[in-house]
Amino acid sequence: MSKWYSIIPKHPFYSILGWILICFVPFYSIFRTQDYTTQSIAVAVLVTYLICVYMDFKLPGGLGYMWLSFEMIINAVMSVLYGYFYFAIFTAFLIGRIKSKVGFYIMYGLHIAASVGSIIGGFFIETDVYIQQIPFMVIIVFGVILAPFYLFSRTQSDKLETKLKSAENRIYELSIVEERQRIARDLHDTLGQKLSMIGLKLDLAIRLVDKDTDQAKKELGDIRQAASMALKEVREMVSDMKKVKIEDELLHVQEILEVANIDLKLKGSLKLVEVPLILENTLSMCLKEVVNNIVKHSEAKKCIIKIEQSPKEITMIIYDDGKGFDYSTNLQGNGIKGIEERVQFVNGSVDFSDAKGTTVTIKVPLVIVYKENE
Repeated sequence: MSKWYSIIPKHPFYSILGWILICFVPFYSIFRTQDYTTQSIAVAVLVTYLICVYMDFKLPGGLGYMWLSFEMIINAVMSVLYGYFYFAIFTAFLIGRIKSKVGFYIMYGLHIAASVGSIIGGFFIETDVYIQQIPFMVIIVFGVILAPFYLFSRTQSDKLETKLKSAENRIYELSIVEERQRIARDLHDTLGQKLSMIGLKLDLAIRLVDKDTDQAKKELGDIRQAASMALKEVREMVSDMKKVKIEDELLHVQEILEVANIDLKLKGSLKLVEVPLILENTLSMCLKEVVNNIVKHSEAKKCIIKIEQSPKEITMIIYDDGKGFDYSTNLQGNGIKGIEERVQFVNGSVDFSDAKGTTVTIKVPLVIVYKENE
């Protein structure tokens, strides 16, 4: 909520209008030293400038360039006739709001030329006045040169940030859709076939119950076994979808390796910071699968797990000094295919190396925004 004592209002027009009114203070010199006609002209010029600023905010694009041009003319007139060149800085801020790169550079060049030209011309007309204001002129010239670039770059940065947020939200939405499709495929593969088989066997058992009791009992036994298998697979799938933190999985892995008499050494960031749960869950499940392979197949004596987090990605390296394993020829077994699918789902990469043992390197990017409550 905006406070009543806020110096700069949030609306840019009122902000610039406020600063223009503040700069009206030195304008009083015109009323002290000039006649009534000159004072009237000065007031008319000031009001015209304020109207131009207002219209520039209301009419962007081609008409906005026209009003900016009027402002430059007013700046030049005020500088040459009265030595009042302060309005140039406000026009510079308005130029910085231009979104078109071509339009920005054209108006920027014109404004510098008009401001510098009017100051030089004013020196010949009001030499004494300009000599007294040299420090202010230097500040104004620097403002005219630097302010538009600062505002223009900030505008472009805000535009890119908006596009980036939109793209991230789109990626997030697509990831939800893909995750739902994956769950649907898993449910279909897990339950579809078994439920179809249960239905067929149940129909057969109903027909056989009066004709062949033993065969009917056998069919019912098969139905019970199929139902138990389906329940087990569903539980495993739900367990896989549970969100697991990497530090919890590291503790679990440490216990498993200790039982298997494999020395474990941990390196890097053992606790991830501000990482989407789906990424942390993916890394945890991959770590679990790789360690299971180490315990079952590697005959290793030592295991090193290294996790590094950078602003752009997370890297997890798992090394064991076992007999090695040819991952390239065993993609369908030992959960390796599952590791690749999980990592690819979050746009990551996985690399297997069997030089002097086995090294698994998993990298996942930190580019997707996920909401904790969804």
